[in-house]
Amino acid sequence: MMRHAILMGLAAAGLLTTGGCANVERSRDLGNPDISATTLAQQVCSNCHGLKGSTVSPNFPNLAAQTEPYLVAQLTAFKSHGRRDPEGFEYMWGLSRSLTDQQIQGLAAYFSAQVLAPQPIEGEPSHFSTGKSIFETGVAAAGVPPCAGCHGKEGKGNGTFPRIAGQHADYIVKQLIVFQRTEGRTEERPGGPIMKTVAHELTGVNIDDVAAYVQAMPGL
Repeated sequence: MMRHAILMGLAAAGLLTTGGCANVERSRDLGNPDISATTLAQQVCSNCHGLKGSTVSPNFPNLAAQTEPYLVAQLTAFKSHGRRDPEGFEYMWGLSRSLTDQQIQGLAAYFSAQVLAPQPIEGEPSHFSTGKSIFETGVAAAGVPPCAGCHGKEGKGNGTFPRIAGQHADYIVKQLIVFQRTEGRTEERPGGPIMKTVAHELTGVNIDDVAAYVQAMPGL
């Protein structure tokens, strides 16, 4: 029901653009290279990700305080159809297809500059201890390296390796499963191939534990 409502809303937004919105500061015209990235962020992206990149829905990732290179890489991958996970192609392929390089850079700059809003704890505290261990030291018996090695000791990301601190637990779980079980994100560079290898050895319990921990990290 929620997905249907969102898609209907986006469709309605698309109909508004076909009439040629005269107010470029409020335009939702994704096919107009003259529309600023800030306007697109606030008028289009905000429908799912929140006005400043903090979303209350676990179906969509928080973009606030995400690393700029990562956002550029993902928008570029969506535009080129290099990222093929279900939520990716269902929502983002169409939305990103006409974005210019300048708009992509601007969107990444806009969201990376935002402050992530305080996040309510989504996971069970019983997961935190094991999740913390996986994040900081990995799973030695399975050859899984620590998450902190690429994502930073505070989970704030590093270049094209994304910030995961404060990310919705459900989104983290879904993406780890995509890396683990499908080919939906293998064309991304450099993160895709690395994450596919890392995620392959994680159990379902491991995934739930680390997702709960990183989601709660800003508040721990």
